[in-house]
Amino acid sequence: MANHKSSLKRIRSNAAKRLRNRYQAKTTRNAIKKLRGTTTKADASPLLVKVISMLDRLAKKNVIHKNKASNNKSKLTKFVNTLK
Repeated sequence: MANHKSSLKRIRSNAAKRLRNRYQAKTTRNAIKKLRGTTTKADASPLLVKVISMLDRLAKKNVIHKNKASNNKSKLTKFVNTLK
């Protein structure tokens, strides 16, 4: 166990950040699943904008890698463009 005050604080703050990151990443994954489940372009277009925003935010905060965010955005955009 840590002995310094700053180390103890760092442990607490890391735990809080980890929980926040996990929550945001899980929420984004659920939004992606919801988007992939849509069948019409009218339903998917507004969802795509929200999902892209979520992915950009996760990449900016280094929760996910920027290339992973980019790949997901590309694949989801292609998916939405194939819908009618």
